[in-house]
Amino acid sequence: MDGRADFYGPLLYSPWLLWLGLGLLALVAGWFLFVFLSTRSPEVQAERYIPTSDLKTLQKEFLERINGVASDAHSGRLPARQAHQELSLLVRMFVQRASGVAAPRMTLAELQENGPPALVTAIARIYPGEFAAYPQDEPAAAAETAREVVRSWS
Repeated sequence: MDGRADFYGPLLYSPWLLWLGLGLLALVAGWFLFVFLSTRSPEVQAERYIPTSDLKTLQKEFLERINGVASDAHSGRLPARQAHQELSLLVRMFVQRASGVAAPRMTLAELQENGPPALVTAIARIYPGEFAAYPQDEPAAAAETAREVVRSWS
């Protein structure tokens, strides 16, 4: 027996299988590219806020709101941490409306780099009451700090 009759050489794949495989790879790569590009958030443009021209009315409005938070905290209707958070937000909103700086969206570090000095000082004083395990300051002291910023703004 010759033995050569039982031997078969390697079979070649059809060329259309190569093109099918490359097409599937291109489809998968295209899908990933589509998903990546369609789910990216658009470039965030800095919002511009127009400062108010009536500073006295704005100061009066925010002083009343600060007094309301201080009153609620003093009477026990508002927990100390929540009072600190609301006072921080009120001061930030006041500065935004008075100067155009997007203060409500800025962290303390960002404020220290770009923010008005009066706001930076006030937020640094209010921060422990907002984020410490136990509020270290009374809401009345934080309210006075907030009033100080609003009154001294020019």
